[in-house]
Amino acid sequence: MLTILIAVLAFVAIAGIGFAFAGNGGSSKVTKRAQAIVSGGTAQTRKTAARAAANTPEVRRKQILKTLKEQEKQQKKITLNLAAKLQQAGLKGNVRNFWIVSGVLGATVLGLVLLLTSNPWMGLGAGFAAGLGLPRWVVNFLANRRIKKFTEHFSDAIDIIVRGIKSGLPVHDCLKIIGRESPEPLAGEFRGLVENVGVGVSIDAALEKMYQRMPTNELRFFSIVLAIQQKTGGNLAEALNNLSQVLRARKLMREKIKALSSEAIASSFIIGSLPPGVVVLITVTTPTYMAPMFSEPRGHLMLMGAAFWMACGIFVMRKMINFKF
Repeated sequence: MLTILIAVLAFVAIAGIGFAFAGNGGSSKVTKRAQAIVSGGTAQTRKTAARAAANTPEVRRKQILKTLKEQEKQQKKITLNLAAKLQQAGLKGNVRNFWIVSGVLGATVLGLVLLLTSNPWMGLGAGFAAGLGLPRWVVNFLANRRIKKFTEHFSDAIDIIVRGIKSGLPVHDCLKIIGRESPEPLAGEFRGLVENVGVGVSIDAALEKMYQRMPTNELRFFSIVLAIQQKTGGNLAEALNNLSQVLRARKLMREKIKALSSEAIASSFIIGSLPPGVVVLITVTTPTYMAPMFSEPRGHLMLMGAAFWMACGIFVMRKMINFKF
């Protein structure tokens, strides 16, 4: 009987120890599972807090300023690049053809001036101006005119994208519509953008290539809005609608500045053309009176000094009436 009692007590003791260890293991598993849930919740909370911090106006402002600085550096490089300038003007020729045309034009003008005046210095000056100044002026004129046409219709293109997104179309289809329905050069640039995206180029890289061909502030704003929307999310139609309103306000401001500065521009043209006009009139009416200015060395020096000071005055007046905003 005593042996049976001792066996029962031993069995109870061993069973109690086993249950105790089993209970500790279960509690440890429960503890580990609770810790995993808490850590997962903490990580999710951190991610949510990070997203909320990324959507704050201060962070967006910093991102916009950073992107603007990068775009400004890129625009300076593009402005100094002759190949990019030819693309902006819509010319298909390369830089080598441009220099060939410039050299032929400069040599032709040099030969004509030497045949007419027999003055080598005047011929060199005219050839230099015709070979380096005139072609670059023509390219800049064509580029500025093309960029102006692009800017005038760019806000309408943004409105097309906004209406397409609200009606359920993807952005790529909206870009195709702009390439078909918009006037040139806006349609051609957006067709190039659609082709680049279609072959696998990212929208940011495609817009960067487009910006090299059209370095405008409006296109820069458009690329910034798309970049920020991809990073932070949000309503793209609302953001582009706000951008369209900003672009139209800029256009209105540009027209107001043009109207207010028209009087100063007319005055600068009159003041700049008055001295050469007087010289031409005196030369036509009394040629002998102005003949020493063109025949004697002192007259040449006086003409050079007058041209220098006239150029300085025109440059100052241009800076006074040229508003950048």
